[in-house]
Amino acid sequence: MENKDQRYLVQQNKIADGEKKPPVFAKVMRSKEGKFEGVSFIKNKEKATVMTVAEAQEVIDWAASKKSNASEYATKIICLGQ
Repeated sequence: MENKDQRYLVQQNKIADGEKKPPVFAKVMRSKEGKFEGVSFIKNKEKATVMTVAEAQEVIDWAASKKSNASEYATKIICLGQ
């Protein structure tokens, strides 16, 4: 069985806030079949979804296309220990 490299989080900061407010992290919503359905951004890093780089990129692409105010946020993939 292949071991998936799941050690990445997606972090988002509001650009206008600068370093004043803490970032939020992606929690992925999936169907019972495991199909990607969307993302919510939460403050609790411990409850955020740990994912592969490809899954993290899917989250970033989804956020950029589905969120009307996406340009107000800096969204990036970070390694679990950061």
